[in-house]
Amino acid sequence: MNETIICAVGNVATQPVYRELTTGPSARFRLAVTSRYLDRGKNEWTDGHTNFFTVWANRQLATNAAGSLNVGDPVVVQGRLKVRSDVREGQSWTSADIDATAIGHDLARGTSAFRRALRPEGGATASAAGSASVSASASASAPSEPEPEWETPPADVDSPQADSQQAEEPVAVT
Repeated sequence: MNETIICAVGNVATQPVYRELTTGPSARFRLAVTSRYLDRGKNEWTDGHTNFFTVWANRQLATNAAGSLNVGDPVVVQGRLKVRSDVREGQSWTSADIDATAIGHDLARGTSAFRRALRPEGGATASAAGSASVSASASASAPSEPEPEWETPPADVDSPQADSQQAEEPVAVT
């Protein structure tokens, strides 16, 4: 089957709407994708046309998207493009939807803290609100593995940066 797979980089335009359906979890949100170009006359970057897509996510992707995305977040969305034409009240409408296979924060424009989601037991789906508590309780009962070495090796004593690095308090990673 021939499908159009796209990768769109933009901002979350609406808060994701999460629903539990008989076929499993589903979430949707609007994605705003604005082109930017260098206006050589003004010698500055200028916003071009903004395209809006409705992004649909299903199953675990829907649960994770609903719990992770907020309006304004920069994201990268990959999925199948579906363009639909419709006639409503005598007017012709065209909409572009993306059936998402992957969604992630755009790390070129910020940072993100990843938390691995656990698969639900027995085929039941976890709700968006319950997935955080499941992750916390599962991590306490998971077999303990040695903690990786997160500390930075000490700097050379002769370097001028050594004094400033030793004065800073290390940041704990949880």
